Amino acid sequence: MKDCIFCKIASGEVPGDMVYRDERVIAINDIDPKAPVHILIMPKDHIPSLNDIDQEKSDLVGHIFMVAAKLASQKGIAKKGYRVVNNCGVEGGQSVEHIHFHLLGGRNMAWPPG
Repeated sequence: MKDCIFCKIASGEVPGDMVYRDERVIAINDIDPKAPVHILIMPKDHIPSLNDIDQEKSDLVGHIFMVAAKLASQKGIAKKGYRVVNNCGVEGGQSVEHIHFHLLGGRNMAWPPG
């Protein structure tokens, strides 16, 4: 999608603070972090939201969670704990229409979230 900021970051058209890249996903540090570790993990392919995951793409979500666990370990937050969040739709807090997951850690996470 030509106007999607995450597609532009994934293609290299726009810079991002890249912390991970493989054949399917990228991960970047969030520009407005809500925790000491705040990484966005997203597919390179444009998928608008979790509502657009079908059977064919379902293994992608598992891959993203494996990447999240790997990054949590690398960042030293795996043992103490971390949170993985997906916002879906406007009322769910999704601000960019490209599916992405927030990896948050390095501090106590409150419940319920705001």
